[in-house]
Amino acid sequence: MRTIDHIVIHCSATREDRSLTVTELEENHRCRGFRGIGYHYYIRKDGTVINTRALELVGAHAKGHNAHSIGICYEGGLDAKGRAKDTRTPEQRSSMHLLVAQLLKRFKNNICICGHRDLSPDLNGDGLIEPEEWVKECPCFEVRKEL
Repeated sequence: MRTIDHIVIHCSATREDRSLTVTELEENHRCRGFRGIGYHYYIRKDGTVINTRALELVGAHAKGHNAHSIGICYEGGLDAKGRAKDTRTPEQRSSMHLLVAQLLKRFKNNICICGHRDLSPDLNGDGLIEPEEWVKECPCFEVRKEL
């Protein structure tokens, strides 16, 4: 098994008034040159958690961090007009909390739980990744405060 030191939370950048099936997610990732879905887990709006990549396999979700991380993506992340928004349903929130708790129990080492945006480069070198430094807004909520 790989050494895991990060759990990285993502959103699918799907508008809240639309859905993104697992098949569509896989097609999107294959079009980007991946061999399949880059995340290890996908959480649908109804809270269903789908294992989309074996944990033993390196993900394709956070460049420079894939070898030692697990990627979790929730369906959503944009409002109806395409702006970044935390669109998680109560079911998604519950499923995400449970999944992260299970992963922390399984991988007992010191794991950092963060959002994809938190892995952006620290452009001003102050040791903090601030909103103006984010490469993207994904996952549209403060992961470290919530998880």
